[in-house]
Amino acid sequence: MSEQERTKQVGDFARLDLDRVRRRGYPEAIYCESKTLEQISAIAAAVKDSAQTTLFTRLLDGHAEAALKVLPGAFHDPGARFLAWPPEAPEPSGVDILVVCAGTSDLPVAREAMHTARYLGRSVDLLADVGVAGIHRLLAHEQRLKAAGVVVVVAGMDGALPSVVGGLVSAPVVAVPTSVGYGAGSGGVAPLLTMLNSCAPGVGVVNIDNGYGAGHLAAQIAAR
Repeated sequence: MSEQERTKQVGDFARLDLDRVRRRGYPEAIYCESKTLEQISAIAAAVKDSAQTTLFTRLLDGHAEAALKVLPGAFHDPGARFLAWPPEAPEPSGVDILVVCAGTSDLPVAREAMHTARYLGRSVDLLADVGVAGIHRLLAHEQRLKAAGVVVVVAGMDGALPSVVGGLVSAPVVAVPTSVGYGAGSGGVAPLLTMLNSCAPGVGVVNIDNGYGAGHLAAQIAAR
């Protein structure tokens, strides 16, 4: 396969990776946060021409509208800042993934993880607002936790929830620190360090607010 067949040039600022599905088994993703509206529109047009599944993450104001003008009907979750084309997710395979969210303020990152895993071909469910400040809320769903093949745990503040979940389940836990919290949380550094120092084995940690990375990793684990 030639370089021209593996990539699609978009202006002088982007090259779509048309070979990613064949090479890695998972679709291209466009990180939108630093891109202009014009760049998003041009990339969306190239995506439509290529007829490949593509995820748009970290959409800013106006990004979704620019993409939807070119890709009408695309799946869009404003809260998760996430858009997917085409709108239909693939048929799920592999083991089930459960995304667990400590607080309502962590939901945007949790939903980004959930949508990412779903569009990578996994069955995903969401359990929200079950943080350690009211541990009974989590324990009420113990059977649901134990039934999952992979658990993604999203938490800010003290970041303690992944250790608790890791002590309850046999499945791998993908921990996601968020930037939710007061000043001493240092924009997510405090929960990141807590998760890295988890005493529960089987807990892996992705970067702060990286719902896409967590969903992708969980989908890869669930496939195996």
